[in-house]
Amino acid sequence: MDQQLIESIVKEVVTRLHWETHNPYNIPIAVSARHCHLSKSDLETLFGEGYELTKKADLSQPGQFASNETVTIVGPKGSIEKVRILGPARNMTQVEISKTDSIKLGFIPPLRESGDIEGSSPITIEGPKGSLSINKGLIIAQAHIHMEPKDAKRHGVENGEYVKVEIQGERPLSLGKVLIRVSPRYKLEMHVDTDEANAGFITGKTMGKIVKDGIGR
Repeated sequence: MDQQLIESIVKEVVTRLHWETHNPYNIPIAVSARHCHLSKSDLETLFGEGYELTKKADLSQPGQFASNETVTIVGPKGSIEKVRILGPARNMTQVEISKTDSIKLGFIPPLRESGDIEGSSPITIEGPKGSLSINKGLIIAQAHIHMEPKDAKRHGVENGEYVKVEIQGERPLSLGKVLIRVSPRYKLEMHVDTDEANAGFITGKTMGKIVKDGIGR
């Protein structure tokens, strides 16, 4: 890792700690690019029997990581290569993309909470050792906020509630129907996709604030 990258990472961490300390209601925002989660059996179909994901980098949520492995996803109009697999393996396969990605693929996937794949779009996934076509699992992920119970108490929200978030930065904007996800396993962070990030000039330093304005659960 070169010195410039190390200095950039340290500066971002220090900046976030400063914001969180001096502005306890600020929420750090991360951009979730297109990615997929694979079941163990589907991982073996794509990469070979007994294959295990190898870690490229830890993610902000405890126990989650970006793997070195990527796949190609294929739709009726086109394909997208080098889609990152996130680990560890899950009990079902799911592919998360943006609206812009869906246009390239030729599908119209629903906007869903991660894990809610019933009635979602089909997708073909290609790996180095094989391919598979699933009849559901392609979604556009609902913008959401991960938080621990203590964070939920501080912000006055509950698991499964929808809120509005005002995003600060060079191009301020508001996002409605942002899902609250509460668990002791989570770390406070809002996740948006690349379309939402591009619209708001969102970077690793961007912060948001929850606005309680009567949006329903």
